[in-house]
Amino acid sequence: MDDKIKFELEFVIQSSPQLLYQYLSTPSGLSEWFADNVNSRGELFSFIWDGSEEEAKLLKKKSDEFVKFAWEENDDESFFEMKIIVDEITSDVSLFITDFAEDDEIEEAKMLWENQVASLKQVLGSK
Repeated sequence: MDDKIKFELEFVIQSSPQLLYQYLSTPSGLSEWFADNVNSRGELFSFIWDGSEEEAKLLKKKSDEFVKFAWEENDDESFFEMKIIVDEITSDVSLFITDFAEDDEIEEAKMLWENQVASLKQVLGSK
C-alpha cells in the first residue's frame, strides 16, 4: 500500500467558533453537512452515505477549537482534523481541514472537502 500524503485546506466561514464547533463535533451537526446520517457511541462515530457506513474514532477534541478523527478501516497513522482558527486582528473565522489521501486521489479528496464545506456554509448561512 502506498503511503498516504497529508494535505491541508482552509475555508473562511462566517460563523462564531462556538456554532461552527457544534457542526463539527456532534452527530446531529455532522449529519447536516458531512454525511447523510451520523451516530455515535462514545468515541466511535458511524458515518452513513447512500446506505454505506464507515466508522471513525474520535481521537481528540477541544471545545470550540478542533476535532480529530481516524477511520477505523485505516491501519496507518492517517486521520482527518477540522480546526477552527480565529484571526486575532480581523476576527475572521477559518476552518482548517487536514486529511490524507493516496497520491492519485488528492485532487478528488480536495474537491470532496470543498463540496462538503460548501454544504456546511449553506447550513450556517455563510457566504
